[in-house]
Amino acid sequence: METLSMLGMALGFATLSGINLYLTTFLAGMAIRFNWIDLADKYEGLSILANPWIIGVAGIMFLIEFFADKIPWVDSSWDAVHTFIRPVGGTLLALAALGEMDPALSVIAALLGGGTSLITHATKAGGRLLINMSPEPVSNTVASLGEDGLVLGGLGLMAIAPVVSFFVFLAVVIFAIWLFRRTWQVLRRGLSALRKRRKQKTANASL
Repeated sequence: METLSMLGMALGFATLSGINLYLTTFLAGMAIRFNWIDLADKYEGLSILANPWIIGVAGIMFLIEFFADKIPWVDSSWDAVHTFIRPVGGTLLALAALGEMDPALSVIAALLGGGTSLITHATKAGGRLLINMSPEPVSNTVASLGEDGLVLGGLGLMAIAPVVSFFVFLAVVIFAIWLFRRTWQVLRRGLSALRKRRKQKTANASL
């Protein structure tokens, strides 16, 4: 059970970091610093998140992202920049949750953690591209608040039932892989149709 508990924490941090790295880091740091949760000895590596500098930087970056994430196309630009940042952050948080391990296992955990964060990040980024192609701007705000809610709920589940969170986040990752494939298939068809329309317009203009 202890192993599943640690895996649940690690998988949770990796998954949520791909959605919103800064909110995940900020809330976890605040919870540890102000003793909102009782940090067990096996999670001693996560105590670094209580550092005031880490909390401060994460909070400022989340504040910036909170507004940028609700502006059409600005959110997609923000996601593009964070294609490299979120997986790295998710990897570091996952490794901190797992604590000291054999070096070979650490490398495997890092690869799996980074891959998980990249999957959820790519799914989020693809969904935002689809939303930005739709006419109603309110979708961005609704999606952004929904993602923040997922992070809040996910962290709460990790604190209350880390073993259960392992199976929940495993299901979330599997669903994200399926959704990622579906989303990018739709995007490819949309971009292909857009290119065809542009070619037709160019051909008609030249006549």
